[in-house]
Amino acid sequence: MPEVGSDIEIARAATLKPIEEIAQKLDIPPDALYRYGPDKAKVSYDFINSLTDRPNGRLILVTAMTPTPAGEGKTTMTVGLGDGLNRIGKKTLMCLREPSLGPCFGMKGGAAGGGYAQVVPMEDINLHFTGDMHAIGTAHNLLSAMLDNHVYWGNGLGIDARRVSWRRVLDMNDRALRDIVTSLGGVGNGFPRQTGFDITVASEVMAIFCLSRNLEDLKNRLGNIQVAETRDRTPVKASDLKAEGPMTTLLKDALMPNLVQTLEHNPAFIHGGPFANIAHGCNSVIATETALKLSDYVVTEAGFGADLGAEKFFNIKCRKAGLAPEAAVLVATVRALKSHGGVARDKLGEENLDAVRAGLVNIDRHISNIGKFGVPVLVGINKFGTDTEAELNAVREHCAGLGVDAFVCSHWADGGAGTEDLARRLVEVVEGGTSNFKPLYPDDMSLWDKARTVAQTLYGAEDISGDKRVQDRFKALEDGGFGHFPICMAKTQYSFSTDPTLRGAPSGHVVPIREVRLNAGAEFLVVVCGDVMTMPGLPRKPAAEDIHVNAQGEVEGLF
Repeated sequence: MPEVGSDIEIARAATLKPIEEIAQKLDIPPDALYRYGPDKAKVSYDFINSLTDRPNGRLILVTAMTPTPAGEGKTTMTVGLGDGLNRIGKKTLMCLREPSLGPCFGMKGGAAGGGYAQVVPMEDINLHFTGDMHAIGTAHNLLSAMLDNHVYWGNGLGIDARRVSWRRVLDMNDRALRDIVTSLGGVGNGFPRQTGFDITVASEVMAIFCLSRNLEDLKNRLGNIQVAETRDRTPVKASDLKAEGPMTTLLKDALMPNLVQTLEHNPAFIHGGPFANIAHGCNSVIATETALKLSDYVVTEAGFGADLGAEKFFNIKCRKAGLAPEAAVLVATVRALKSHGGVARDKLGEENLDAVRAGLVNIDRHISNIGKFGVPVLVGINKFGTDTEAELNAVREHCAGLGVDAFVCSHWADGGAGTEDLARRLVEVVEGGTSNFKPLYPDDMSLWDKARTVAQTLYGAEDISGDKRVQDRFKALEDGGFGHFPICMAKTQYSFSTDPTLRGAPSGHVVPIREVRLNAGAEFLVVVCGDVMTMPGLPRKPAAEDIHVNAQGEVEGLF
């Protein structure tokens, strides 16, 4: 594989086209753009509303095997595949999530692709971009402030301070804020209570933002957020605090999709960014639906492995938005397979066919799981320089034995040219019309059985467990009229189980449910499993230590 510079060096060396030229490829007129500098823009509501009667293009999901510290490159594959489809003459638009600052400065790094399969401007996208994250966090915290302010000024709704469920958010990994006490310091500061912070991408406001189809839908959903209960257990909603209006006002511009370009000057929407291990992990519905009206093919991603991101894409986003994906691409790497086969991270560059074959049980289960939704799947092998032909052939031969085509993709080094074989086969699959998409469970299944179905059918679990408090919570939610909601399983991304050290495809385990959260505005329930946290912490050596601005005013150290 040829020598390739760092992601940020490649991005900085690129010559970007004016965003008007990118928009022109989609027949978006200049007056429909709200520009944020020369190379990024939002697309206006008036233009989006004018697309209603157009037919939809074909929707493709890019998902992945269970992630490992070695990295799988799902966003890189999404960008490379979109570029490859454009290269073979298919008008294609990519739909990605906005990166969070928490992982960017933590351990994971940014989320704009890599090598020669990137969306640009890379620095802007990974940092403040068009301000959407800030708007979402501010809207969330406005509701927090209005809630505490209502209690301070007489508490006319009779809110029980012991039953306030609405926390605050910050788009940063900060373990010190997980559990805190607010309003200390005397009468003038309000009534002290225990609370905490979540990361912004875990906020229900983010989930609502990504599932709303327009401003009216957004406002209604924000008003339905349940923030607390009274002493007699009557729910208190954001609308009771008259918060939905100002929250929508803060999000009015943010809800317009963001248009950028790849290194090969193909269009991409980057909009919304809920985490997939603690939220539903997909870009916004409004961006996806708009993209389907503007292109023949839409390639989108869902976070982490297929057991998390793809499951929630299918069971939550597609169910709620009425979307029907035509095919899925499962991203795999030889390095990740060896990791699941028991190889230590510092040995992943050495050929080890036995470990590759041992790790293949992981993609076996993911392939099987995607098939349970009625969606045909292809495997894209993200090629690394240390991969040997014997290892790559072992993956292809194994997948062929399952009746699944696998393609070695060199988009990191070669851009869209490195995914053309995968793109051509994908077109054949899509145009063959073999997709028969269906969610995994019906709306009217009990909430407990929905969680059990996901755990047993997709995770290989024997069962789920929960103490009386958890079981009573499920029943109370059903009695409260929320039994038809889909569930959002919040668990570690590193295993099919809730134990991140169990690699491969563990079976027979029990999935412990710790907590159930109602997202009444987003219209799903968050089922918190195991030790997963909604506010991550920074690692011992955070990526932030290597990020700086050089003497020329250029950002360095982002990856």
